[in-house]
Amino acid sequence: MSAAERLTAIGLMSGTSMDGVDAALVETDGTDIFALGPVATISYADDFRRRLKPLLGRPANGGSEDVVRDLTLYHAEAVHRLLGDAGLHTDDVDVLGFHGQTVFHDPAGGVTCQIGDAPLLVNETGIDVVADFRSSDVAAGGEGAPFAPLFHVAMAQKLERPVAVLNIGGVANVTWISPDGGAIAFDTGPGNALIDDWVQGRAGIAFDDSGKLARRGQVNEAALARLLDNPYFDLPAPKSLDRDAFSLTDVQDLSAVDGAATLVAFTAAAIARAETLLPAPPLRWLASGGGRHNPTIMAALRSSLSMPVEPVEAAGWDGDAIEAQAFAYLAVRSLHGLPLSYPQTTGVSKPVTGGQLFRFADC
Repeated sequence: MSAAERLTAIGLMSGTSMDGVDAALVETDGTDIFALGPVATISYADDFRRRLKPLLGRPANGGSEDVVRDLTLYHAEAVHRLLGDAGLHTDDVDVLGFHGQTVFHDPAGGVTCQIGDAPLLVNETGIDVVADFRSSDVAAGGEGAPFAPLFHVAMAQKLERPVAVLNIGGVANVTWISPDGGAIAFDTGPGNALIDDWVQGRAGIAFDDSGKLARRGQVNEAALARLLDNPYFDLPAPKSLDRDAFSLTDVQDLSAVDGAATLVAFTAAAIARAETLLPAPPLRWLASGGGRHNPTIMAALRSSLSMPVEPVEAAGWDGDAIEAQAFAYLAVRSLHGLPLSYPQTTGVSKPVTGGQLFRFADC
């Protein structure tokens, strides 16, 4: 394929918050973005989420086949919903970018594990699939994360820069984009994952809707100081984290509301620490991911950061679709043999391509 060939791709993303699958259509040649198409979301059933969660924190093993199959079928359902809602057919799509579900991430140990059955997804959709985006980067000595920065750069071509694109998912990460379009990227620390785990354990709810619980609490400064006393924050970028890199031990004696408030403060303070690693202050921070829907987190960020913080919708982007859109874009880059990561984004020694192609004709 020519690197100039425009293709239509659907990207699929199931993030560390484990709430469901996002699907998004992108028309691109792997460099420029020509169109952003429809999006669709499939939410996981509570029972499936309970079956999925025990797989986190360890590489997939032989006992997870049923979960992997069901996870893949959710992704297929998201593809069919997007196509149906948009009045499109499988022949209208050239490739699916199938990220899978990250269950374990240990780049220092040379391991990153995303589960999902790419041949099954091919058979369920009738569309070629690119999967396994991260392992080549880790094998080359990279962090394997974050992996959306190249898409952020492509999206930010018309924005005033430097700008910081902040994704607040289960883990939070930032892409700082320079005036000339260069970028550095890294995980800043926890996003929503610790807060979600806390409120599930203490209040029996899946997440702190609109930050209402945290807003009622008081930040425990001693607990916050212990959380921030972690060697990760002193490491230079690029760097990355597993979802479960931090624990709830330091807040375990707090009330439900004070624990939630303290963990929100932790997410914001970690991002503020990240600001000190940027080459220059961004003109603004653009926030994507589920965390931008939490007014308590956004208020904490506005108090902690030196420059304005806005949801990415202020730039005309869809903050719920960016990760899925990114893997549509990366799937096309993979087909064209273009790099998916750079030394500044994951710490590899040279640009690295990646992804594995599964063709409908072969599955």
